[in-house]
This record gives sequence, structure tokens and C-alpha cells, in this order.
Amino acid sequence: MKNFKRTLITSALPYANGPVHIGHLAGVYVPADIYARYLRLKGEEVAFIGGSDEHGVPITLKAKKEGVTPQDVVDKYHNMIKASFEKFGISFDVYSRTSAKIHHETASEIFKTLHDKGAFIEQTSEQFFDVEANQFLADRYITGTCPKCNFEKAYGDQCESCGSTLNATDLIEPKSVLSGNKPILKQTKHWFLPLDQYEPWLREWILESHKEWKPNVYGQCKSWIDGGLNPRAVTRDLDWGIPVPVAGAEGKVLYVWFDAPIGYISATKEWTKDWTKWWKDPETKLVHFIGKDNIVFHCIIFPTVLKAEGSYILPDNVPANEFLNLEGDKISTSRNWAVWLHEYLEDFPGKEDVLKYTLTANAPETKDNDFTWKDFQTRNNSELVAIFGNFVNRALVLTDKYYNGIVPEASDLTDYDKQTLSEIANLKTEVEKSIDTFHFREALKNAMDIARLGNKYLADMEPWKVIKTDPHRVKTILNTALQIAANLTIVFEPFLPFTTEKLRGFMNLSKLNWNELGRTDLIAANHKINTPELLFDKIEDEAIQHQVDKLLSTKKVNELEQAIVSPAKNNIEYDDFAKLDIRIGTIIAAEKVAKTKKLLKLTIDTGIDKRTVVSGIAEYFEPEKIIGQQVSILVNLAPKILKGIESQGMILMAENADGSLVFVTPATPTKEGSEVR
Repeated sequence: MKNFKRTLITSALPYANGPVHIGHLAGVYVPADIYARYLRLKGEEVAFIGGSDEHGVPITLKAKKEGVTPQDVVDKYHNMIKASFEKFGISFDVYSRTSAKIHHETASEIFKTLHDKGAFIEQTSEQFFDVEANQFLADRYITGTCPKCNFEKAYGDQCESCGSTLNATDLIEPKSVLSGNKPILKQTKHWFLPLDQYEPWLREWILESHKEWKPNVYGQCKSWIDGGLNPRAVTRDLDWGIPVPVAGAEGKVLYVWFDAPIGYISATKEWTKDWTKWWKDPETKLVHFIGKDNIVFHCIIFPTVLKAEGSYILPDNVPANEFLNLEGDKISTSRNWAVWLHEYLEDFPGKEDVLKYTLTANAPETKDNDFTWKDFQTRNNSELVAIFGNFVNRALVLTDKYYNGIVPEASDLTDYDKQTLSEIANLKTEVEKSIDTFHFREALKNAMDIARLGNKYLADMEPWKVIKTDPHRVKTILNTALQIAANLTIVFEPFLPFTTEKLRGFMNLSKLNWNELGRTDLIAANHKINTPELLFDKIEDEAIQHQVDKLLSTKKVNELEQAIVSPAKNNIEYDDFAKLDIRIGTIIAAEKVAKTKKLLKLTIDTGIDKRTVVSGIAEYFEPEKIIGQQVSILVNLAPKILKGIESQGMILMAENADGSLVFVTPATPTKEGSEVR
């Protein structure tokens, strides 16, 4: 393994058309932050780069829907995302944005360099065009039926129901999002990156030289390469984005997945004038933190761009995570099925580290995992409070109680004392091994084992009992416990930075570096600690139930909205409708049908006759209150026996989204027998 002089860490640019949710945090930002903090604590030279992705079709669609400009949309969400990251403690060295001037300049420069080198191929192809809107349609401006699963609202690039990658021309019955019309095919010219020409190099660089990459990353790359790579368009017909900087490209912009990864470079330029050492010095280690949906862009497309340009370093590792689900269901921004970071910070002030701990302990590193509010509560109460917090509180409170907060001197350490302290160094090795290989969930467990070690030590030693029989021995016990606590301020710094800052305040300690982890003399005898407080507090059932109820209300709204927008039935001919004889009638008698919950027996004056109709409306109407109600009744429906009663027709009802029923009735009193046409 090569030793590098510095490490450049990038995290996938969140898309600036909505807030950040816990899926983003678990997949990308929490692990990236752990890694950055860990390397800094070791004294290494690190740059942690972030920013907002602000181009592409979804931005324009949201702007159109809200009646604002695309810039208004990205300004709103960039500021919201940046503020949330800062409050949550994601320690970016710079957080930039792709609408920035420096990014436009950088992306344009790289495109022109590749264009001038002949790295692109120009192709004219047929693309969907909306005649009414007078513009070509990018993938997300087209919807239709998925040819693979028949989902009726698939996009031109992907079906969000089955996950299939699509071409817009694959869609059945495509229509324009702009006008609702069926688009036509029209020729247009674009620039393509010939990935097929780089296939031998990618095979060698990834499949032979990076077998240490995570199995999910390596496997997806292998699947793409073995399946054969094709030229990929790097331009789009769109008016929001970076204009293609060559002649003959009017009305075209750089494809968002060409320009967005270049945002890492432009953000570094914004951060430091000495940016080339981070991007062009082979002594720099480049690590991309992303979610699994971005693997192809960061492992195949962006490296090919950098390889074609020729002067940039390539990623050493791309530790992509799988997806995090929420309460057994896929996180969905469109359905509002998510835990949004800015809302969490409002609902749980001062508990940033509790969420970080839970997301790391349950990280989707090798497979999709599930976040539940019950698990969040259990992690806090049974681990942070009962193990970490309990140990620290005991050690500090007993020191305050027995020695007025003065650290006692250790003497005559027993074998058990020495064995306990030596275990810290062993666990340090395990933590390092896990973090260095991007197994943050295991690293957190190793770190918590040090807190478990301290908890067990105090439980075994019982200084609250020994103080009565051997007070001298208690000095060594508490000194040992305080050394463990001091080590916790180091080992948890990458994972729980707010907690370790708080603990250092309790212990009156300065920030220690990683190399000091494992030492048994971190806190000196006669050192004065501060008055201890609780490091964590319990999260009660009421707070959790509130979050669960919020999600359940979201699910109910989604179900209602789905009911509201249920698709129309197949068309019928006019002659079919003309066969229906619908009249206005008046209910003149009503009673419940025995031994049923839903049925009412109605007598209706149809103007033709007085007839009996059995109707399933008993759950919504009391018989005595609907006497005199005018209704619309289908009078030529064949009679049917229901619960021994012959029903001679059907009354028409409208069903609300919540399932409740409403009579279809004339706006003003109408003569019985009047026809509904």
C-alpha cells in the first residue's frame, strides 16, 4: 500500500432541489466526516471538499412548478443544506456550489481541453422535441410507461418503480412534462465521451489494480465493463446549466453528470490557490464518498474524463455505501417519506451526536439497512446513556465526591488494573484497522468497547463499596477509570465530536491527538476536574411517538393523494354511455339491513315508480337523516338479490380520498324522474 503525503476527501454533492435527509447522511456525509476528523487527529494533511449540485432538469422542473427561477430554487436549498451541515458538525474545509463563477470557468476549461484534444465524438441523433414548447426535451422532461414493469410515470432516463435505466425512446406512450403532448423526434447534435475506447484501460485500472475496493463498488464496475461501454453524451439541450463552450453549441449546456464532479476541483480552487497539489500531485490520495447510485459516475465516467484530460490524479478509493431505508420503506423525497436533517436539529436540539451514532452503528456499508425511531431510542438509552454516559458519570462523580474533583494518584496497580489499561491500545489497533479500510460501523463498535471496558472495570471494582474498607485502593481505581475516560475523548472524536468536546470540558482537558490514544497517563494526579454533568440523557417514549406519528401522517397523506389521482378508466363509446338510464329520485324511506354493517334498505321515488335499492352506505349515513335526500339513481340496472332483498337499481355516490361517500345530487331541488344526461 502506497504512503501518500496528503488525503483529498470529497463527498457527493447534494442536489439543491430539496433538504438533506438521513439517507444522505448515512450513505455519504457521516462516514466522510469520520474519515476526515480521524486523519486530522492523526496530524495528517487533509482537505474535505463539499458543495451543492445546482444544475440539471429537476431544478428547472421545480422552478417551473413554484413559479420562480432556477437560481431562486438553488439559492434557497444551497443555503438550507449548508446551514444544516454546519449545525450538524460536518467538518468541510470548503462547501461550494456549482452555480459559482469559478465552477463555470473550471468545467468550461476542462471541456474545451478535451474538445481541443479530440477526446469527444460528435453525433447527430433523434431526440424528443415538444412542438408547443418549441424545445428539445431532456430525459426528465419526458414521462411514459416503463417497458419493463409498466409503471406509468417512468422518466426518460430511469424508472423509479423498478429502477431500470432507460432511454427516452424506450418509453411507451411518451409525453412532454411541459405541455402534456406527445413529443416528436427531431435531429440534434451532441458531444459524446467515447467510453468504449477507454474500456481496456478501465478494465486494467479497476478490475486488476483496485481489487481492494468494496465488493459492491467493484462488482458494479465489473458489471458495467463486462457489459460493454458505449459513448455517453456530455451535453444536453437545456437553458439551465453551463453553456457548451464551443461554436455551434447554442442552446446546449454541459450534462450535469459531466459538470458536477468537476465541482470538487472548482471548490478546491475556491478554497486554496495551491489547489494543484491536491489534484495534480501523485502524492495526494483521492477518496470519493458517495452512495451506490453514483458509482458509475465516480468510478467510470469522471475518471475517464480525468484520464482524457491527462494532468489530474485518479481516485485511490470510492467507498460507496448502499441505501438506508426508513421504517421498512424506501426513503422518498417526492412522498416526503424521510427524516429531514433541518427538522431533526429542531426536534432534538443538542443531540447531533445521537443521530451520528445511530447512523454509523447501523450504516448501510454492505447492504441496505433500515432506520427506525425505536432503534434510535434504544441506541441512545441502552448504549450512549447506559454504557458510555454511565461509565463517565460514575468516574467523575465519585472523584468529585471522594476527592473534591482532584485526580487521585495511582499506586500499586494490580494485574487487573494493568490488563484493563493495556486493552485500550489493543482496541486502538482495531479502530485504526477498521477506519483505514472504511469499515466505520466496526470502528464505532471498537471505540464503544473502550467505554464498555471502563463500565465493566468500575462494576467489578465497586469503589463505592471499597471506600469503606480500603480507601487507599480507591485512589488507584478512580485514577484508572479517569485514564480510560480521557482516552474516550480521543477515540470518539471522529465519531461524536460534540460529545468529546463536552467530556473534555468536564475533565478540564485540552484536545489530545490520535497518537496519544492508549496512553495511561493522559490525566495527571492532582489535576482538577470540573463539576460533572450528565453526558447523555434518556429519550422518552413521547418524543419517539411524536416522530412515528409524523411519519404515519405522511403515509396517510400519500395514500389520500394516490386515491385522488387514481387513473381514468379505459375509454368507452358514446353508445355505451347512452345505454345508462340515470334519473333523479328522492329517498322516502330508509332502514338498516339486519346483521350487516354496511347496507341500508332504501325506498326511492324515481318519478317512474317507487322501488327498493340496497346500498352500502350505512357506515356514513344514519337512515333517519337521509329521508328526503335527492339522489342520482341508475334505474335500468338488472335487479340483484342482496341479503334476501331484491335491489332494483343503484344510487350514484362520489368517494372522497379518505373513503367517505357523498351523494351525487342536483344543486337545486329537481322533479323526480328527471334524466341525467
